[in-house]
Amino acid sequence: MSEVYCVAVTLAKSEHLQAVKTALEKLIPLGQQEKGVLQYEMYVDQTEPRRFVFIEKWESAEDFQAHVNAPHVQEFLKATEGLIEDNYFHPLFKH
Repeated sequence: MSEVYCVAVTLAKSEHLQAVKTALEKLIPLGQQEKGVLQYEMYVDQTEPRRFVFIEKWESAEDFQAHVNAPHVQEFLKATEGLIEDNYFHPLFKH
């Protein structure tokens, strides 16, 4: 079993900054309780306050995929549709 690291970046539209921040903050306690989570933290870019970065570490690719498909993640994506300028993630596998 290989650990998975993920950097997830969300860039809120200026006019929706607070709504996106609130929605992201709701993900934190839910993500931190998921099976296989080793790290799940949110940071705000100091040079671009609309940019939120999650640093994640998961025990396995299966745990990470379960997180991506989790109801609270899917609800977040649906609830913030149209409020986000850019949203992407990069899973990384440790050798």
